[in-house]
Amino acid sequence: MKYDYLIVGCGLFGATFAEQMMKNGKSVLMIDKRPHIGGNVYTESTEGINVHKYGAHIFHTSNEAVWNYIRQFATFNHYVNRPKVNYKGKYYSFPINLMTLYQMWGVTTPAEAEAKLASVRVPIEHPQNLEEWILSQVGEEIYETFIKGYTTKQWGRQPSELPTFIIRRLPIRLTFDDNYFNDPYQGIPIGGYTPIIEAMTKGADIHLGVDFFADQAAWEAKADKVVFTGKIDEYYDYRFGELEYRTLRFDTKVLDMPDYQGNAVINYTDEDTPYTRILEHKHFEFEQGPKTVVTWEYPDAWDRSKVPYYPVNDKRNMELYHQYDALKVDSAHVIFGGRLAEYRYYDMHQVIASALATAQKEFNS
Repeated sequence: MKYDYLIVGCGLFGATFAEQMMKNGKSVLMIDKRPHIGGNVYTESTEGINVHKYGAHIFHTSNEAVWNYIRQFATFNHYVNRPKVNYKGKYYSFPINLMTLYQMWGVTTPAEAEAKLASVRVPIEHPQNLEEWILSQVGEEIYETFIKGYTTKQWGRQPSELPTFIIRRLPIRLTFDDNYFNDPYQGIPIGGYTPIIEAMTKGADIHLGVDFFADQAAWEAKADKVVFTGKIDEYYDYRFGELEYRTLRFDTKVLDMPDYQGNAVINYTDEDTPYTRILEHKHFEFEQGPKTVVTWEYPDAWDRSKVPYYPVNDKRNMELYHQYDALKVDSAHVIFGGRLAEYRYYDMHQVIASALATAQKEFNS
């Protein structure tokens, strides 16, 4: 059988594109190297608790169309991300808000907070890197407490070596609002993300545990077009060199207690603590029970044997990516989409929006 589309990768981009194509009568073949669908949003039930196997995935968006789209496939609860920070044993409200500044300095009003911040900001007119930008916003003490160690662990390099856009996503508020995201639509799908992917891909022929590159020509011959969601440098056989990524490793345990830390996410921001955060999965869906499932999340250096999570979008890597991106004009039968194929940091709602736009472009072509 000849399919209309071969989709390499059963994650959120591939699933969204597949759903759109099948809804319009197209035939879809999907393959994935992993033994399950869902990519990094994959969840599975352990002790009756839906566990985010590849780190916390908290859905949030300001895009009403994306919010309405994803809610076709699941009911979302009202979870709002309010992580806490542990810095050398002391806990703080996070993201940085008036409560955080009260805990740091005893300020109690927005005016007092602004005056204090004005006194500690480092005057840097044109910040050139992450460290300079955050110092120019909140000064040395907050940088040391919340940013420096966590960032160094997460990215495996000093903040002075990283671009500013990595930190500009972090809210800094002079109110008591501790909602991490500013988006009006937020929540966690009741029952986890895997049922969403199952619903999206219903009707597709799916083959798991398949290495696309082990028999690339044979797989591509099975369809008129290929949708590739893997690493773009790997697709082109690393002809210009390897793009860099950061990866994660997880230590997940079932604990014989009803509650371990009282919150879904606690970040550990000092550099000496090897993990960056601890997740307690039952809090994402407000689950009750005598046991809990807890994950310690460790940042790690990436190599080809590991799962790539975060593209390192510095100057060197972006120049290299643009070389690969230019090759797309010679690959008219291939559609590239998702975090790895586009080498950019996507949140879930952005992946869906990109896949929907890509599908619409296909319809119009």
